[in-house]
This record gives sequence, C-alpha cells and structure tokens, in this order.
Amino acid sequence: MATIKCLMLNTSLKPSDEESNTSALLQEAARWMETEGVQAVELRIADYDVHPGIEPDMGNGDEWPELMARVKAADILVIGTPIWMGEKSSITTRIMERLNASSGEENEKGQPIYYNKVAGVVVTGNEDGAKHAAQSILYGMHHLGFTVPPNVEAYWVGEAGPGPSYMEAGRDSEFTKKNTKMMAFNLVHFARMLKEHPIPAKGNS
Repeated sequence: MATIKCLMLNTSLKPSDEESNTSALLQEAARWMETEGVQAVELRIADYDVHPGIEPDMGNGDEWPELMARVKAADILVIGTPIWMGEKSSITTRIMERLNASSGEENEKGQPIYYNKVAGVVVTGNEDGAKHAAQSILYGMHHLGFTVPPNVEAYWVGEAGPGPSYMEAGRDSEFTKKNTKMMAFNLVHFARMLKEHPIPAKGNS
C-alpha cells in the first residue's frame, strides 16, 4: 500500500506556545488518519515568517519556500482556521495567496503542481461563519488544482454568538465528531486512489 503523507497548516493567530482550538480539532482528524496508517504533521504558521505577496519567494527572510517544500511533498493538505468576524483568519488568506504564487508550476506530466493532491479544511470558533470560511478555502484549493473529496470540512463554532470553544465543549459534539471522522477517511481514501491512479495528463497538460 502506498505511503500517504498529510500536512496540516494551522492558521491560528496564536504561536505554538499557546493553546489552539484549531490545533485540537486538527489533531482529532490526525488521530483518525493514524488508524489508516497515515501520519499527519501539523505546522503552526504563526511560528514562521511568511511574507505577504504572490511570488514563490518574497526574499528578505521569507520562510514560505520552506513550507512550500512541505506542501509539495504532501499527498493531503488540510488548512485549519479560526473564525474572526465570520471570516477565515488573515493568516489563512496569506497562505492561500502564497499557494497561488506557485500555481503556474507544473508536475512531471506538465500538469498544475497541485494535481493529485487532496484538500480539506477545519474551522473553529464561537460564532457563525464556518461554512462560509470552508467554502472560500475549498473553492480556492480546487481552483488551484487540488482534488476536493466530498464532506471534507469539519468545524466547531457552537451556538451563534460568544460561547464555549471547541476544547471547552466541542470534543463531545456528535456532529463535529462525525464530520471530523468522515473528513479524515475521505481524504485518505481519495489520496490513495490518486496515488494509485493519478489524473491522466491527456487534456490538462
């Protein structure tokens, strides 16, 4: 069976020395993937100096090229974002811009560099906007060439308005647990399918 690699980009505004609800939900998805023999690595983007811009390397200490090398090596990419005023985080927006910066690169078949990679998204917060954020991220990744399997968004936002966070109340949510498991397994299923039967170059190279 082919080895599958999953990279999880946590776009919380908090550095890794602070607790992150987004990280907690990402790790729940990672645990399901591990039952299928897939190791998921989480990176906290706030720990890196990712410059704004739409070039693959913005220079002057930009650490995105290091992260992009990890993206290229992964079969599954999951972006985790908190909700701020109903929107994905500003760091998520920057990551989407930097992914777009490499959209003109090609794989060995002459296809877009993100072909045969699958994408998913995790959203946490205590206000509305999870589906809006997921829609924005997943469409963007689909547009860049990632494959988006069915039901690959998992979220916890509680009731609309200020309320308990994922770590406070969401771990016991049957809805969130079901969707997190479904997301993890569908990402792995599709990653394996594309590993064994990649998208043909005919018509898209």
